[in-house]
Amino acid sequence: MHDAIQWLHLLALGSLGLASLCAAVIFAHINGHPQRMGIMDAVWPICALFGSVLVLIAYFCYGVRDAEDATEAEREPAPFPVMVAKGTLHCGSGCAVGDIVAETLLLIFPAAATWFGWHWLFQEKLFAAWVLDFILAYAAGIAFQYFSIVPMKKLSPREGIVAALKADSLSLTAWQLGMYGVMALLQFEVFKPLLHAPVSAGMPEFWFAMQWAMIGGFITSYPVNAWLIRAGIKAAM
Repeated sequence: MHDAIQWLHLLALGSLGLASLCAAVIFAHINGHPQRMGIMDAVWPICALFGSVLVLIAYFCYGVRDAEDATEAEREPAPFPVMVAKGTLHCGSGCAVGDIVAETLLLIFPAAATWFGWHWLFQEKLFAAWVLDFILAYAAGIAFQYFSIVPMKKLSPREGIVAALKADSLSLTAWQLGMYGVMALLQFEVFKPLLHAPVSAGMPEFWFAMQWAMIGGFITSYPVNAWLIRAGIKAAM
């Protein structure tokens, strides 16, 4: 059992280190070749924090095509599944920012979890954390969509907020549900039997689990984004 715990710890550190390296490579490249849609300068490296090598490959295969200095030949429209994937990552980057901020806040101020239901609504602190996760992830996700859609369609602030809510509310909710499902599975079926307690945000194992949870969010949000794009509710990217 001790060996399994040690290997899990090393695996978590390795996965987080690799993802951080991928994010740094994208950040360095994108700094010299900014995207035409400015918010994507943040989206790609943020998503690499959980998507790791897969997002790195996606960026150099398709993200570089959207750089301001890309040639006309490079700017050929991406296949529809790729456009959906980019839209889903755009949604997920906001969720990731919100979740990271929420979990970090509760790590620094653990008593704040009582404001979101710990002890009086939920016995598990994890569920109270998810309430704050959703609030901040939703706010960050809508903000990311707002700063994409307003310059693209030249909307007023009010029109931009309404359009962002329409475009991303369903996909954000789908992402968070997928994330919660995977996180619950790992916390209660893997970590609790192995470590005798759910892992906290102060442990690398938590963020390793969050990487997988974000991938789960991508999977559940992808078909929602495909429908939104086909319906013309969300712009293709």
